[in-house]
Amino acid sequence: MIFEVLQIITEEINNFFNVEIDEKPVSLENIAFIDSETNENSSTNNNVILSLLHTEEEATLKNILNHQIEGAKVVYKNNKVHLNLYIMFSANRSDYTESLKSLSKVIEFFQSKRIFAQSNTNFDRALDGMDQIKDFKFTVELFSPSFEEMNFIWGTLGGKQYPSVIYKISVLEIERDVTQAEGALIKEINGSLNHN
Repeated sequence: MIFEVLQIITEEINNFFNVEIDEKPVSLENIAFIDSETNENSSTNNNVILSLLHTEEEATLKNILNHQIEGAKVVYKNNKVHLNLYIMFSANRSDYTESLKSLSKVIEFFQSKRIFAQSNTNFDRALDGMDQIKDFKFTVELFSPSFEEMNFIWGTLGGKQYPSVIYKISVLEIERDVTQAEGALIKEINGSLNHN
């Protein structure tokens, strides 16, 4: 579901840019592998790159029981994994002022849309891996690391810094549909209490 969420965001932002050309202004790539001076890849040159920076488990939802009642039985499954994703938009434009304009457009998009759900999101289901998406809901909020944290992030990514903005995606559910156990429903309680 990580790829699917990032692909949905990429498509939504590209639609928001409303560019009437074949090339899309935002592409899903790893910014650590981008070097604008030597890279011949046209999908990342003069573009905004969306990269996954970090994943973390949402600890507050870790201990919720995961069982369902199906007819006359209870089906037990392993708990869902609830993730927060940290994503970065890096402007790899040939002109610095265009990079800043593109970042402003990305921020403007998320200012106007913070909640993504099946009912308010359009995406291409014909793309590989996108046809199995069921109901989903996640929120996106701006994440502002300190100067020291940004220095560490860009040092880890290879040192060359681009104009960028980071967002946190909360809460993404990942669940494999595998039953761990089944049991019968408790319909009545028999017994007596002894008071001695």
